Amino acid sequence: MSKSTLHLDLHSIAKNGRPIDDALLRLMEEAIQKRVKKVEIIPGKGSGQLMKQVKKWLDQKEIKAQYKRVEIDTKNHGRLFVHF
Repeated sequence: MSKSTLHLDLHSIAKNGRPIDDALLRLMEEAIQKRVKKVEIIPGKGSGQLMKQVKKWLDQKEIKAQYKRVEIDTKNHGRLFVHF
Protein backbone atom coordinates (compact mmCIF):
# COMPACT_ATOMS: atom_id res chain seq x y z
CA MET A 1 0.00 0.00 0.00
CA SER A 2 1.17 3.50 -0.80
CA LYS A 3 2.14 5.83 2.03
CA SER A 4 2.13 8.94 -0.16
CA THR A 5 0.02 12.07 0.11
CA LEU A 6 -3.35 12.42 -1.59
CA HIS A 7 -4.36 15.84 -2.94
CA LEU A 8 -7.72 17.55 -3.38
CA ASP A 9 -8.03 20.99 -4.98
CA LEU A 10 -11.48 22.37 -4.23
CA HIS A 11 -11.32 25.28 -6.70
CA SER A 12 -12.81 23.43 -9.67
CA ILE A 13 -15.33 21.58 -7.52
CA ALA A 14 -16.64 24.80 -5.98
CA LYS A 15 -16.75 26.60 -9.35
CA ASN A 16 -18.84 23.82 -10.87
CA GLY A 17 -21.28 23.88 -7.96
CA ARG A 18 -20.57 20.29 -6.99
CA PRO A 19 -20.94 19.34 -3.31
CA ILE A 20 -17.71 19.92 -1.37
CA ASP A 21 -18.75 17.46 1.34
CA ASP A 22 -18.99 14.60 -1.16
CA ALA A 23 -15.49 15.29 -2.48
CA LEU A 24 -14.08 15.45 1.05
CA LEU A 25 -15.78 12.20 2.01
CA ARG A 26 -14.42 10.42 -1.07
CA LEU A 27 -10.93 11.73 -0.26
CA MET A 28 -11.09 10.49 3.33
CA GLU A 29 -12.37 7.08 2.23
CA GLU A 30 -9.58 6.77 -0.32
CA ALA A 31 -6.97 7.84 2.24
CA ILE A 32 -8.14 5.23 4.71
CA GLN A 33 -8.36 2.53 2.06
CA LYS A 34 -4.85 3.28 0.73
CA ARG A 35 -3.47 3.88 4.23
CA VAL A 36 -1.82 7.16 3.33
CA LYS A 37 -0.13 9.22 6.03
CA LYS A 38 -1.68 12.54 5.03
CA VAL A 39 -3.94 14.30 2.59
CA GLU A 40 -3.55 17.81 1.24
CA ILE A 41 -6.73 19.83 0.81
CA ILE A 42 -6.58 23.11 -1.12
CA PRO A 43 -9.61 25.31 -0.51
CA GLY A 44 -7.61 28.37 -1.56
CA LYS A 45 -7.24 31.74 0.08
CA GLY A 46 -10.08 33.75 -1.46
CA SER A 47 -12.72 34.94 1.00
CA GLY A 48 -11.98 32.07 3.38
CA GLN A 49 -15.45 30.54 3.04
CA LEU A 50 -14.20 27.25 1.53
CA MET A 51 -11.60 26.92 4.30
CA LYS A 52 -14.30 27.47 6.93
CA GLN A 53 -16.49 24.86 5.27
CA VAL A 54 -13.64 22.33 5.17
CA LYS A 55 -12.73 22.93 8.82
CA LYS A 56 -16.35 22.58 9.89
CA TRP A 57 -16.67 19.34 7.93
CA LEU A 58 -13.45 17.95 9.44
CA ASP A 59 -14.65 18.88 12.92
CA GLN A 60 -17.66 16.54 12.78
CA LYS A 61 -17.38 13.87 15.46
CA GLU A 62 -17.58 10.88 13.08
CA ILE A 63 -15.03 12.42 10.69
CA LYS A 64 -12.67 13.60 13.43
CA ALA A 65 -12.43 10.03 14.73
CA GLN A 66 -10.81 8.97 11.44
CA TYR A 67 -7.69 11.14 11.54
CA LYS A 68 -5.02 12.25 14.02
CA ARG A 69 -4.69 15.99 13.38
CA VAL A 70 -5.21 18.87 10.96
CA GLU A 71 -2.39 21.25 10.09
CA ILE A 72 -2.79 24.54 8.23
CA ASP A 73 0.20 25.27 6.03
CA THR A 74 2.07 28.17 7.67
CA LYS A 75 3.52 29.33 4.34
CA ASN A 76 0.31 28.97 2.33
CA HIS A 77 -2.87 29.64 4.30
CA GLY A 78 -4.91 28.38 1.35
CA ARG A 79 -4.18 24.73 2.07
CA LEU A 80 -4.23 22.32 4.93
CA PHE A 81 -3.06 18.80 5.68
CA VAL A 82 -4.96 16.03 7.40
CA HIS A 83 -2.65 13.53 9.11
CA PHE A 84 -3.59 9.90 9.72
